[in-house]
Amino acid sequence: MLDPTRHADPRHQPIFNVPPVIVGLAVVLVAIQALRSVVGEATDIDILALFAFIPARFDPTVFADGVLPGGTGADVWTFVTYAFLHADFMHVGVNTLWLLAFGSPVARRFGMARFLAFFLFTAAAGAGLHLLTHAGEPVPMIGASAAVSGCMAAALRFMFATDGYSAWRPDAMQHAVLLPAPPLMRVLRDRRVISFVAVWFAINLAFGLGAPSGIASGAVAWEAHIGGFLAGLLAFPLFDPVRRTPADRRYAD
Repeated sequence: MLDPTRHADPRHQPIFNVPPVIVGLAVVLVAIQALRSVVGEATDIDILALFAFIPARFDPTVFADGVLPGGTGADVWTFVTYAFLHADFMHVGVNTLWLLAFGSPVARRFGMARFLAFFLFTAAAGAGLHLLTHAGEPVPMIGASAAVSGCMAAALRFMFATDGYSAWRPDAMQHAVLLPAPPLMRVLRDRRVISFVAVWFAINLAFGLGAPSGIASGAVAWEAHIGGFLAGLLAFPLFDPVRRTPADRRYAD
């Protein structure tokens, strides 16, 4: 358990202090994209068929057994492996930047093992909602955006634990990652959180309603984003190592 009274002087904390797990994930994402850029087109198609999330994989009326590689194993691992594939370097670059911004405070709070489990959990949740809304669709879904959306939601659960708008400052964030998180209902009454969530949902809905479905068209898998976001928001306490104590009266309601 982290002790909120034992945090380093924020004046001596570097502004850019990226946790190793975030650096490692970023390197893996970019390395995978680099590898896919040098293999032949046929090999890349095989990679997508084996590791991308394809809703039609779960509909025998679309694809017969054996058409897609991986069998039963792929039915399971594609719920998370799709998050490590991207359409191009621009796609992986944008996701990596958002991961650095929102994944870093979450990784500092959770630690490496909890953060990796959270990353995979929110990726799977995003794939699950995508499956529900695109049943039988043969177009593959790829990208870490659902997991990144989960990190955004998790950060909202504690980033305003410090009082005032100073929570956006790097030194205040260093302090916030050590404080017990407010209850969800209190978080959802915070006008800053309401504004962020409203804008985030509006952007995703705008992309979703204004673009055709499918990776080939460059569409945004906005349902997966929402699935990851909601999973991160609701399941945050299951991964959070910082617990409130009876002596902590700040969130008595």
